[in-house]
Amino acid sequence: MLLKTFGWSFAVTALGLVAAVFYGGWQAFGVVAILSVLEISLSFDNAVVNAGILKKMNAFWQKIFLTIGVLIAVFGMRLVFPVVIVAITAKIGPIEAVDLSFNQPERYQELVTDAHPAIAAFGGMFLLMIFLDFIFEDRDIQWLRWIERPLAKLGKVDMLSVCIALIVLLISALTVAGNAHQHGGGHADKTETVLLAGVAGLITYLIVGGLSGFFENRLEEEEEREHEAEEAAKRSGKKVSSVALAGKAAFFMFLYLEVLDASFSFDGVIGAFAVTNEIVLMALGLGIGAMYVRSLTVYLVRQGTLDDYVYLEHGAHYAIGALAAILLITIQYQIHELITGSVGVLLIALSFWSSVRRNKALAAEGGGDDAGSKAEVPSGV
Repeated sequence: MLLKTFGWSFAVTALGLVAAVFYGGWQAFGVVAILSVLEISLSFDNAVVNAGILKKMNAFWQKIFLTIGVLIAVFGMRLVFPVVIVAITAKIGPIEAVDLSFNQPERYQELVTDAHPAIAAFGGMFLLMIFLDFIFEDRDIQWLRWIERPLAKLGKVDMLSVCIALIVLLISALTVAGNAHQHGGGHADKTETVLLAGVAGLITYLIVGGLSGFFENRLEEEEEREHEAEEAAKRSGKKVSSVALAGKAAFFMFLYLEVLDASFSFDGVIGAFAVTNEIVLMALGLGIGAMYVRSLTVYLVRQGTLDDYVYLEHGAHYAIGALAAILLITIQYQIHELITGSVGVLLIALSFWSSVRRNKALAAEGGGDDAGSKAEVPSGV
């Protein structure tokens, strides 16, 4: 099972590290290895959240996620994306940007750093909306009940998450404007950039998330009707053809997963420039990490880990909220990559530990459903 799920990741790791040695020797090998670990640590929360969505898909779409989805993730976000943002920021062509990355790596890094406010605002708003919509939803299972119970009541207010996200974006933009004014207005144009990019991130979330939610609801309705039809067919001895809507619903959920992965990868791509300026090594390291994140997502789904450890999804969404805050803060202030990566891992580790405690409490009380409400152990971690 482990080899079947992680086989491609192991193969890509071996090929990537060998390619690094041929490209730049053992120093390049070390750089690629560090980048791989960085990407995995920064994106573990991504895998947990992805698993929550992917478990609703059939085996075919899970395979698409691991094949075509990997091409999009590795080549799109880890290779093409840095080139595109440099090309847009520097107002040069993509080919010129690639040439710049090979021949003038310092200038290339400078251009990517200049593009960071727009990237952070877009990704920060997208991830913030994911966190807010999760935390404002009323759930049967709650992890930090002292936080989640009152927030679930507040969540009954329509469009509350959008209002809070816009307030956060406005504060971020005003902070940039205030600092620009304090330093003579040299970077005043960042305010407009942050606002536009942040609104674009919000709109992207509403469109993609709305489409995904719409088709997911339609899928559930069709599955319920199919089940009723199958029951009727069994009684009459007839066959019922399957409904094709499942493919459409899965397709939009697949798109949602890709946008989600793209937003999670922003911090990894930017953080990679702290390790190396060379786009080849960056693509190798982040690509290897992306493969493991995807394999881990499928592993969580097939093992039913999210069902056994019920607080993992909560921990991942809190990690998303933390990452959104970090991205928005980095518009104006620098935060070390070690903090960015460790916060998410720590929150997920705490949620895993809480899940283990809950399972032990359930087992001690007999493991029945009636014990579930009594054993919602860690209401505060």
